[in-house]
Amino acid sequence: MVLDTVRTWVAGWAISRRTPPPVEKPWGLYVAVGDNSDEVGRHVLPEVDETLVRSAAASVTVPRTWLKMPAEPEEIEPWLLPGWTVAYEETGHLMATDLMATNPVEPAGYTATVETRGSVICVRVLDVAGVQAAKGQMALLGEAAVADRVVTERAHRRCGLGQFVMRTLADRALDEGANLGVLGATDAGHALYETLGWKKHAPLAECVYRP
Repeated sequence: MVLDTVRTWVAGWAISRRTPPPVEKPWGLYVAVGDNSDEVGRHVLPEVDETLVRSAAASVTVPRTWLKMPAEPEEIEPWLLPGWTVAYEETGHLMATDLMATNPVEPAGYTATVETRGSVICVRVLDVAGVQAAKGQMALLGEAAVADRVVTERAHRRCGLGQFVMRTLADRALDEGANLGVLGATDAGHALYETLGWKKHAPLAECVYRP
């Protein structure tokens, strides 16, 4: 179950971020992200053991390449090669849920727009001044949908906007034929998603090559 969920998450993330499709590697999947300030690419391991982790790490020569896998960071840290660092602050949670329609209503004082760009549903919430207060998107993969980039601006937190965005994305994904939701959550987002019925399937350890 975790293996399939990881693969769905990677495929959906690539669609959401408009990167090239994941490439199969002996240890899992690789996604080329591009040369931005934080990440040039990521290896994702659907299954975790010492041999796979060491093989993936040894294949990397470009700084700011990441390894992500369904494991506790303390478990995999002893297997890393020189130049690799566990990004404890980035370690998150692999979550999934059976999507359900809830017909959410915009919180008072806010307006929302929903549009589908290719295979990505995008939700934006604006305040009374027309300034973005929250947003989120969900990539469609047939019967599955992967949530991504769900953000509420600091001044608008605790107003129910995160729940509204997630419920709106779920409703639209259901309309498009999806019934399973998958996401990779930060610690901050984990609590929100749990209140909406999402279940944690595994931790997500993250490591970065910074020689």
